[in-house]
Amino acid sequence: MRIALKAVGDIGTRAGKILLAEASLAALGMYGPQEGQRAADRKVMVIRELTGFDVLATDDADLASGLAGIAADDGLSCVLTTTNVDTELAERFASAGTTLLVGANLADGLAAALTAHEQAQPDQVTSTTAAWTVPGHAVRRGTVIPFPEPIGPRWGRRVGKRRSKSGTRRVAVPISGDWAGATVIVEGFDDGQPVTRIIGIADQADHLEAIALAAGVLAVAEGAYGPGLQRPADNASAYLAAALRVGLGIAAFTD
Repeated sequence: MRIALKAVGDIGTRAGKILLAEASLAALGMYGPQEGQRAADRKVMVIRELTGFDVLATDDADLASGLAGIAADDGLSCVLTTTNVDTELAERFASAGTTLLVGANLADGLAAALTAHEQAQPDQVTSTTAAWTVPGHAVRRGTVIPFPEPIGPRWGRRVGKRRSKSGTRRVAVPISGDWAGATVIVEGFDDGQPVTRIIGIADQADHLEAIALAAGVLAVAEGAYGPGLQRPADNASAYLAAALRVGLGIAAFTD
């Protein structure tokens, strides 16, 4: 695979380093002006055109639509950390038979994919809670969410007044410092017996975000998503498999 990457911050830079470890990567093109940057690996090159590449990825939320538009014009699939894209842009990818994957981040990517995957496990799901950390000061009331160490149990605030279409209660958990995480709690019945399953992840914040972006790139490059607008949870198994492959650690508890 040949990946073009527009990295504007630490998340994009880390995602590039993660992708370089993939044996199937033939080239990583750093797209756009790269002042003072020298290739640290024989697979890395500075590019100003996308010809010959398969996927364009970026952590640039401000220029995401413009970069995606360039990818659409050049016949590439595109992976974005943001979800803020317009309908017309998505339709261009669908018409071209290429993929526009949005939300390759902690909340919309890893947490959402974990939720979709875990909801499919019990025979009958009665309750689902999906939680993820956000930068901010800790709160002392709301909903208690168990995260793996070193985060541990934290209070969080409900996102939205109603549950999502899938019946999921969504909780944002403010946390300061370098750590971040996501937790999914699913209650239901398996073979007629009540079961509660808790899945959690915790790691350095930018590293988790980089894994979320890199996993989206790999899943798209390997054909896991169809043409047009896609989200990580649309093929949760493929997205999580890619995330695990590049270093995501998952803690699980079943009662």
